[in-house]
Amino acid sequence: MSGDFDVLWLNVSPRLKRLDQPLIKALNPSARIGYWEYIQTLDEGSSLEKAVRVLHECLQARDRPVHLIGHGLGGVVGLMYAKCYRRWVKSLTLLSVGVQPALTWHAHYYTQRLLVPCSQTRILAQAVHSIFGKQLPAPMKTMIQALAHDLDNAPVPHSLFKLGTVPQGGIAAPLMICGSQTDAIVTPPMQRQWTAHFKPGDTLWQAPSGHHFFHYHHPELAAQQITKFWHQTRQRQPATPLNQTLIAR
Repeated sequence: MSGDFDVLWLNVSPRLKRLDQPLIKALNPSARIGYWEYIQTLDEGSSLEKAVRVLHECLQARDRPVHLIGHGLGGVVGLMYAKCYRRWVKSLTLLSVGVQPALTWHAHYYTQRLLVPCSQTRILAQAVHSIFGKQLPAPMKTMIQALAHDLDNAPVPHSLFKLGTVPQGGIAAPLMICGSQTDAIVTPPMQRQWTAHFKPGDTLWQAPSGHHFFHYHHPELAAQQITKFWHQTRQRQPATPLNQTLIAR
Protein backbone atom coordinates (compact mmCIF):
# COMPACT_ATOMS: atom_id res chain seq x y z
CA MET A 1 0.00 0.00 0.00
CA SER A 2 1.52 3.31 -1.10
CA GLY A 3 1.71 6.07 1.50
CA ASP A 4 0.86 8.81 -1.01
CA PHE A 5 -2.87 9.15 -0.37
CA ASP A 6 -5.38 11.50 1.24
CA VAL A 7 -8.19 8.93 1.43
CA LEU A 8 -7.93 5.30 2.49
CA TRP A 9 -10.56 2.78 1.39
CA LEU A 10 -10.93 -0.08 3.89
CA ASN A 11 -11.79 -3.58 2.68
CA VAL A 12 -12.01 -6.85 4.60
CA SER A 13 -13.90 -8.82 1.91
CA PRO A 14 -11.47 -9.71 -0.92
CA ARG A 15 -14.05 -11.54 -3.06
CA LEU A 16 -16.37 -8.52 -3.03
CA LYS A 17 -13.80 -5.79 -3.61
CA ARG A 18 -14.57 -5.41 -7.30
CA LEU A 19 -17.93 -3.93 -6.26
CA ASP A 20 -16.01 -1.01 -4.74
CA GLN A 21 -14.11 -0.20 -7.91
CA PRO A 22 -16.72 1.94 -9.74
CA LEU A 23 -16.93 4.35 -6.81
CA ILE A 24 -13.17 4.42 -6.29
CA LYS A 25 -12.75 5.25 -9.97
CA ALA A 26 -15.34 8.01 -9.69
CA LEU A 27 -13.58 9.47 -6.63
CA ASN A 28 -10.07 9.34 -8.09
CA PRO A 29 -10.20 12.74 -9.85
CA SER A 30 -11.01 14.41 -6.52
CA ALA A 31 -8.54 12.72 -4.17
CA ARG A 32 -5.52 10.45 -3.94
CA ILE A 33 -7.03 7.17 -2.80
CA GLY A 34 -5.18 4.34 -1.10
CA TYR A 35 -6.64 0.84 -0.73
CA TRP A 36 -6.17 -1.15 2.47
CA GLU A 37 -7.15 -4.80 2.41
CA TYR A 38 -7.24 -7.10 5.41
CA ILE A 39 -7.03 -10.80 4.61
CA GLN A 40 -7.66 -13.17 7.48
CA THR A 41 -6.27 -16.70 7.21
CA LEU A 42 -8.44 -19.71 8.00
CA ASP A 43 -6.35 -20.69 11.03
CA GLU A 44 -6.84 -17.27 12.66
CA GLY A 45 -9.69 -16.53 15.00
CA SER A 46 -12.15 -14.01 13.57
CA SER A 47 -11.30 -10.65 15.14
CA LEU A 48 -12.34 -7.13 14.22
CA GLU A 49 -10.01 -5.88 16.95
CA LYS A 50 -7.01 -7.45 15.21
CA ALA A 51 -8.01 -5.81 11.93
CA VAL A 52 -8.08 -2.45 13.75
CA ARG A 53 -4.59 -3.07 15.16
CA VAL A 54 -3.23 -4.02 11.73
CA LEU A 55 -4.76 -0.87 10.25
CA HIS A 56 -3.05 1.27 12.88
CA GLU A 57 0.28 -0.35 12.07
CA CYS A 58 -0.19 1.02 8.55
CA LEU A 59 -1.27 4.52 9.60
CA GLN A 60 0.71 5.34 12.73
CA ALA A 61 3.79 6.48 10.79
CA ARG A 62 1.80 9.07 8.79
CA ASP A 63 2.38 12.75 9.47
CA ARG A 64 -1.20 13.77 8.58
CA PRO A 65 -4.64 12.36 9.36
CA VAL A 66 -6.51 10.60 6.57
CA HIS A 67 -10.08 10.38 5.32
CA LEU A 68 -11.31 6.80 5.92
CA ILE A 69 -14.08 5.18 3.88
CA GLY A 70 -15.49 1.67 3.96
CA HIS A 71 -18.52 -0.40 3.05
CA GLY A 72 -20.20 -2.89 5.36
CA LEU A 73 -17.74 -4.73 7.58
CA GLY A 74 -14.87 -2.64 6.21
CA GLY A 75 -16.74 0.42 7.43
CA VAL A 76 -17.18 -1.20 10.84
CA VAL A 77 -13.39 -1.53 11.08
CA GLY A 78 -13.12 2.16 10.21
CA LEU A 79 -15.67 3.07 12.88
CA MET A 80 -13.82 1.09 15.54
CA TYR A 81 -10.52 2.62 14.44
CA ALA A 82 -11.88 6.17 14.57
CA LYS A 83 -13.03 5.61 18.14
CA CYS A 84 -9.61 4.30 19.20
CA TYR A 85 -7.28 6.53 17.19
CA ARG A 86 -9.00 9.88 16.69
CA ARG A 87 -5.87 11.87 15.77
CA TRP A 88 -5.22 9.76 12.68
CA VAL A 89 -8.72 10.24 11.23
CA LYS A 90 -9.59 13.32 9.17
CA SER A 91 -13.12 12.04 8.54
CA LEU A 92 -15.02 8.76 8.27
CA THR A 93 -17.47 7.83 5.52
CA LEU A 94 -19.55 4.71 6.15
CA LEU A 95 -21.42 2.94 3.36
CA SER A 96 -24.22 0.55 4.37
CA VAL A 97 -23.31 0.49 8.07
CA GLY A 98 -26.18 0.59 10.54
CA VAL A 99 -26.39 2.44 13.83
CA GLN A 100 -25.98 -1.03 15.35
CA PRO A 101 -22.73 -1.75 13.46
CA ALA A 102 -22.74 -5.51 14.04
CA LEU A 103 -26.02 -5.96 12.13
CA THR A 104 -24.32 -6.81 8.84
CA TRP A 105 -25.62 -9.21 6.21
CA HIS A 106 -23.62 -11.90 8.03
CA ALA A 107 -25.87 -11.45 11.09
CA HIS A 108 -28.95 -11.87 8.88
CA TYR A 109 -27.44 -15.03 7.39
CA TYR A 110 -26.71 -16.67 10.75
CA THR A 111 -30.13 -15.71 12.08
CA GLN A 112 -31.74 -17.44 9.08
CA ARG A 113 -29.54 -20.51 9.57
CA LEU A 114 -30.90 -20.81 13.09
CA LEU A 115 -34.53 -20.20 12.18
CA VAL A 116 -34.94 -21.87 8.79
CA PRO A 117 -34.18 -25.57 8.18
CA CYS A 118 -32.49 -25.04 4.81
CA SER A 119 -29.06 -25.72 3.37
CA GLN A 120 -26.31 -23.13 3.44
CA THR A 121 -26.54 -22.73 -0.32
CA ARG A 122 -30.26 -21.97 -0.24
CA ILE A 123 -29.92 -19.43 2.56
CA LEU A 124 -26.99 -17.80 0.77
CA ALA A 125 -29.15 -17.56 -2.35
CA GLN A 126 -31.79 -15.77 -0.27
CA ALA A 127 -29.04 -13.50 1.07
CA VAL A 128 -27.95 -12.64 -2.47
CA HIS A 129 -31.49 -11.50 -3.29
CA SER A 130 -31.71 -9.47 -0.05
CA ILE A 131 -28.35 -7.81 -0.70
CA PHE A 132 -28.63 -7.12 -4.43
CA GLY A 133 -32.31 -7.34 -5.33
CA LYS A 134 -32.96 -8.50 -8.89
CA GLN A 135 -29.94 -6.74 -10.42
CA LEU A 136 -27.06 -9.11 -9.64
CA PRO A 137 -23.50 -7.97 -10.47
CA ALA A 138 -22.59 -11.56 -11.46
CA PRO A 139 -24.37 -14.92 -11.93
CA MET A 140 -26.11 -16.31 -8.85
CA LYS A 141 -23.58 -19.15 -8.42
CA THR A 142 -20.69 -16.69 -8.44
CA MET A 143 -22.33 -14.46 -5.86
CA ILE A 144 -23.16 -17.41 -3.58
CA GLN A 145 -19.50 -18.46 -3.72
CA ALA A 146 -18.37 -14.90 -2.95
CA LEU A 147 -20.63 -14.65 0.10
CA ALA A 148 -19.56 -18.09 1.34
CA HIS A 149 -15.92 -17.03 1.02
CA ASP A 150 -16.67 -13.86 2.98
CA LEU A 151 -18.24 -15.84 5.82
CA ASP A 152 -15.07 -17.92 6.13
CA ASN A 153 -12.42 -15.25 5.55
CA ALA A 154 -13.70 -11.86 6.72
CA PRO A 155 -13.38 -10.89 10.42
CA VAL A 156 -17.07 -11.58 11.01
CA PRO A 157 -18.09 -11.23 14.69
CA HIS A 158 -20.88 -13.82 14.31
CA SER A 159 -21.21 -17.60 14.20
CA LEU A 160 -23.91 -20.25 14.43
CA PHE A 161 -23.38 -20.25 18.18
CA LYS A 162 -23.40 -16.52 18.90
CA LEU A 163 -24.16 -13.17 17.29
CA GLY A 164 -21.46 -10.66 18.20
CA THR A 165 -21.87 -7.01 19.07
CA VAL A 166 -20.00 -3.80 18.27
CA PRO A 167 -20.38 -0.68 20.46
CA GLN A 168 -22.79 1.91 19.07
CA GLY A 169 -22.33 5.65 18.94
CA GLY A 170 -20.72 8.42 16.97
CA ILE A 171 -17.10 9.56 16.73
CA ALA A 172 -15.14 12.75 17.31
CA ALA A 173 -14.10 13.10 13.66
CA PRO A 174 -16.53 14.31 10.96
CA LEU A 175 -18.87 11.47 9.99
CA MET A 176 -20.82 10.76 6.81
CA ILE A 177 -23.40 7.97 6.65
CA CYS A 178 -24.35 6.73 3.18
CA GLY A 179 -27.09 4.22 2.49
CA SER A 180 -29.82 3.25 0.06
CA GLN A 181 -33.55 3.72 0.27
CA THR A 182 -33.92 0.13 -1.00
CA ASP A 183 -31.43 -1.57 1.34
CA ALA A 184 -33.03 -4.60 3.01
CA ILE A 185 -30.02 -5.19 5.30
CA VAL A 186 -29.33 -1.72 6.68
CA THR A 187 -32.81 -0.33 6.17
CA PRO A 188 -33.58 3.40 5.73
CA PRO A 189 -34.91 3.72 9.32
CA MET A 190 -31.70 2.12 10.61
CA GLN A 191 -29.70 4.62 8.57
CA ARG A 192 -31.68 7.55 9.95
CA GLN A 193 -31.12 6.39 13.52
CA TRP A 194 -27.52 7.55 13.11
CA THR A 195 -28.71 11.16 13.38
CA ALA A 196 -29.22 10.70 17.13
CA HIS A 197 -25.41 10.46 17.38
CA PHE A 198 -24.61 13.29 14.97
CA LYS A 199 -22.70 16.43 15.89
CA PRO A 200 -22.54 19.61 13.78
CA GLY A 201 -21.03 18.82 10.39
CA ASP A 202 -22.05 15.15 10.29
CA THR A 203 -24.29 14.17 7.40
CA LEU A 204 -26.62 11.44 6.13
CA TRP A 205 -27.15 10.72 2.44
CA GLN A 206 -29.43 8.05 0.96
CA ALA A 207 -29.24 6.84 -2.63
CA PRO A 208 -32.64 6.41 -4.30
CA SER A 209 -31.97 2.74 -5.15
CA GLY A 210 -29.16 0.20 -5.44
CA HIS A 211 -29.84 -1.94 -2.38
CA HIS A 212 -26.94 -2.85 -0.04
CA PHE A 213 -24.24 -2.19 -2.67
CA PHE A 214 -25.75 1.06 -3.93
CA HIS A 215 -22.28 2.49 -4.57
CA TYR A 216 -21.73 -0.16 -7.25
CA HIS A 217 -24.87 0.89 -9.11
CA HIS A 218 -24.64 4.66 -8.45
CA PRO A 219 -20.90 5.46 -8.30
CA GLU A 220 -21.09 8.94 -9.81
CA LEU A 221 -23.96 10.01 -7.58
CA ALA A 222 -22.24 8.67 -4.46
CA ALA A 223 -18.91 10.24 -5.46
CA GLN A 224 -20.54 13.64 -5.85
CA GLN A 225 -21.97 13.54 -2.32
CA ILE A 226 -18.81 12.14 -0.70
CA THR A 227 -16.57 14.67 -2.44
CA LYS A 228 -18.84 17.46 -1.20
CA PHE A 229 -18.50 16.12 2.35
CA TRP A 230 -14.70 16.01 2.10
CA HIS A 231 -14.64 19.57 0.77
CA GLN A 232 -16.77 20.80 3.67
CA THR A 233 -14.50 18.94 6.10
CA ARG A 234 -11.40 20.59 4.66
CA GLN A 235 -13.02 24.01 5.03
CA ARG A 236 -13.77 23.38 8.70
CA GLN A 237 -10.48 21.62 9.50
CA PRO A 238 -7.33 23.01 7.86
CA ALA A 239 -4.68 20.33 7.30
CA THR A 240 -2.45 20.02 10.38
CA PRO A 241 0.52 17.63 10.63
CA LEU A 242 0.08 15.04 13.36
CA ASN A 243 3.35 16.03 14.99
CA GLN A 244 2.01 19.58 15.45
CA THR A 245 -1.17 18.16 16.96
CA LEU A 246 0.87 16.11 19.40
CA ILE A 247 3.02 19.11 20.35
CA ALA A 248 -0.09 21.23 20.90
CA ARG A 249 -1.38 18.65 23.32
